[in-house]
Amino acid sequence: MSFQNPAFQVPRQAVQHMEGMWVKMWDPPTRSPSTPDKLRPTNCVPEVMAAAGFQATPGTSFTVQRDLLHGMKLPTWDSAKEITFYVFRDKDNPTAAGGNWPAATIRVPRGAIFHAETQGHGPPPHTIHWHGIEPTPMNDGVGHCSMEIGHYTYQWQPNFIGTYFYHCHRNTVQHFEFGLYGMLLIDPPDAFFSTLQNPDIPVGACRDGKKRTAANLAGFPQFPGFNSNPLTAPDPLGQYLTDPHAMTVPYDVEALWVLDDRDSVWSDLAPGARATYPAYGSIPGVDDNFHGNAGGGLGPNDFFAFNDFNADYWYVTGVPVPAHRGETAAIPPGIVIPAALNSGVEGQQVSIKAQTGETVLLRCLDAAYNCLEITFPVPVVVIAWDGRALGVPPYGYNEAYEVPAGTPIHTSTARRFDALIRSDVPVDSVATVKFIDTRGQVPGLPEDVVCTAQIPIQILAAPAGAVSGTVTDESGSPLPGVAVTMTGAATRIAVTDESGRYEFLRLPDGSYTLTAHRDGAVFTPASRNVSVAGAPVIGQDFAKTQAAGTATISGSVHDSLGGLPIECVQVNLVGPTSAVTLTDAFGNYRFDGLADGRYTVIVSDSVYQFGPRERTVTVAGASVSVQSFMGRAPSSGVYENPTWGQKVPNRGPGRGGPGGGGPGPG
Repeated sequence: MSFQNPAFQVPRQAVQHMEGMWVKMWDPPTRSPSTPDKLRPTNCVPEVMAAAGFQATPGTSFTVQRDLLHGMKLPTWDSAKEITFYVFRDKDNPTAAGGNWPAATIRVPRGAIFHAETQGHGPPPHTIHWHGIEPTPMNDGVGHCSMEIGHYTYQWQPNFIGTYFYHCHRNTVQHFEFGLYGMLLIDPPDAFFSTLQNPDIPVGACRDGKKRTAANLAGFPQFPGFNSNPLTAPDPLGQYLTDPHAMTVPYDVEALWVLDDRDSVWSDLAPGARATYPAYGSIPGVDDNFHGNAGGGLGPNDFFAFNDFNADYWYVTGVPVPAHRGETAAIPPGIVIPAALNSGVEGQQVSIKAQTGETVLLRCLDAAYNCLEITFPVPVVVIAWDGRALGVPPYGYNEAYEVPAGTPIHTSTARRFDALIRSDVPVDSVATVKFIDTRGQVPGLPEDVVCTAQIPIQILAAPAGAVSGTVTDESGSPLPGVAVTMTGAATRIAVTDESGRYEFLRLPDGSYTLTAHRDGAVFTPASRNVSVAGAPVIGQDFAKTQAAGTATISGSVHDSLGGLPIECVQVNLVGPTSAVTLTDAFGNYRFDGLADGRYTVIVSDSVYQFGPRERTVTVAGASVSVQSFMGRAPSSGVYENPTWGQKVPNRGPGRGGPGGGGPGPG
């Protein structure tokens, strides 16, 4: 038996002019199927971004837009040439409409039903793989395992808070290397929904006004605010089925490092779609000439393929490292990612600038062709790898761990880690990233470092000023969820916790004005003026004295077939006061502080049909409970109800999975 005389004959077609059919790589049919078991989306991030002015009203409600593949050329830092990048576009987001590299970050609250409407462009095939999310195979976007898309709506539900990314998974080596990827961050379940309920809360923050991520920090008391409640603990405010902040820690500063390298020769060859094909022989795959490429010369050792990678340019989150091969160079300080490219969340950094006592969350992705070695000038606590928080159930067999200053962290392509930094002393240094030639890696022998990037880390001495107080209701009981705004020498927002307490830390000396705000409430005093001079100022209290209006309009939305609650239905109030809200995980909605008058309550949804869809009520000095709205999905099927965890027959698209996605009343 030999190549010339095989034991079994397999009929083969000639490769020449039939390459796409042979390798199923360049021109297979694209597919535009309907999404199987399609559920009703509940990811509110596009709506929040639109309300904040970062994008247009979503073309499809609660749905993210991503189009691929689009090309762009960027000059190298030394102006030697232009490098071709493949990018995603977002037609709803003007900042991302022309494409960005890396692509605009997608953020999703844990438990929300996520939809991404995608359109394949350019030379096919394409998919989008949601790296680490573990959706159904049809929605996983792995080439050959699912269809290559024409137009398709991907659907999945994230179950773990953490750091992920999305990328095209066809011709992966080229498409990923050419930049066809973006970050995917899963936030706590009340993130973004809290901003819809209370616009005073910054985009991306939780209902306590703080940004949070998953962690088990039982052994690391230096990070304040860690919530050690078990994941099954009930929500103390009754807005969710379980505590949305269980096993999370707040952070003050967020940094994103996407570490990448490029071989400019690959870019030069990009216009030749078949540049990696061998010269054709007479028997496909048997006597093809691997000394030269199809249509090219046949000289010795001039064959180019995707294992032939020699990086000559390096990047940190799209920022060029100004170094040639074998050199060391730093990226500039003060780099901040625009909020429009971070799902509306402001302040995400690349080079790190923080204050002593602040908690810094670093998210790091190895997007390079090769392995990396990352070394920090300060101790860091690694809290997660590959989107899974260490020591957070069901991963109780591992734990967060500290990496001492100067100790390298080794990682490989597509891996991610999350780390926390908190220093009580000033730091003015750099982290080093060594890009390693993987082909030169031999156990026990020195590694070939092709470039060393330096990323500035600056931690300044924090001022000692602080202001704190409490907010109470008419009876003197703590009032959580009140936004306290500070203006003056610094502008901050804090939200009162379960004990009604708020606090501003690390304030520079100066004069400040404090105001408390909650829809439908009046506080005494209306504002407070306070001077800070290097020491904490306490007792800056507010009391709710009377409602701006005297009434509340509340109600619920349920499915007409199963009688189960429907969350994330938009409810509009029209009358002397106009407002909009979403139903919570229990199907409830509420409008507070309303003056007397005639109001119309209108429900709207992209899936459910309501009859009637509006009700008119009159407020006359008392609260009003509106008769429940009953909706019905137009199609039939079986889905898993998230709130009650039971099968409901003959139901249309609805919410799936545990935990709920929207906040409750209050």
